[in-house]
Amino acid sequence: MTCIVVTVSETLGSAPREAGAAMIVTANSVSGTIGGGALEHRAIVVAREMLATGATRHELRLPLGPTLKQCCGGYVILDLAATEQQTLPQFDHRERLYLYGAGHVGRAVVAALSALPFDVVWVDEREDWAPEARPHCQAVNSSPIDAATAAEAGAYHLIMTHDHALDLDLCALLLARDDTVHVGLIGSASKRARFVSQLRARGLLEDKIDKLVCPIGIVGIRGKEPSIIAAGVAAELLLIRSRLMRHSDNRDQALHA
Repeated sequence: MTCIVVTVSETLGSAPREAGAAMIVTANSVSGTIGGGALEHRAIVVAREMLATGATRHELRLPLGPTLKQCCGGYVILDLAATEQQTLPQFDHRERLYLYGAGHVGRAVVAALSALPFDVVWVDEREDWAPEARPHCQAVNSSPIDAATAAEAGAYHLIMTHDHALDLDLCALLLARDDTVHVGLIGSASKRARFVSQLRARGLLEDKIDKLVCPIGIVGIRGKEPSIIAAGVAAELLLIRSRLMRHSDNRDQALHA
């Protein structure tokens, strides 16, 4: 036995993390988190006592206010179990995202998404492209049109190639599909207006065109540095993901009501 996995098995009221959140505790390290603060400190102490004594299972039932003086004031049940497991999956659910373009903003977006719940397919057709290795990122040196055509249903798409004509072709192809979650195009409101006009000329219907998100990112964040743009884009994607997850949860509750 080398580790204790601490899992939030149940919560009542306000709590730092949701049921299923976990961390791994060894004699001299901690990975993952169940919310920090006094709750996490208590769990680490108990986990290390288990390691020292050889105990293999323990349950902690903790009222956060009276016992730990945490203002959230809920009630948390923790399951502590011996394991040989060294790592934890970071997210229960990950999204597939296609990013077209390996310019300075594309590189910054890939870096920003590397620690977030997105599996990125990073596409650029230029022969001199030398992609940096990133977690959860597959670099594809091929035609963006071919990649977009073959992309699976339910994916997110970000368009930021070196060629506006290619950007337009990608927009037309992806917006015509009924199975994309998000189609984002880097650029200004004036670029969007030009693209909308050209997409109409190609015969694309308004309800399809309305799905185009341009500019991308969170409104109100100032700065055009690639890292700032990337932070806004990452935040926007997380908002979209959260809305879809809430919608899915509500639909599941309605089906089982």
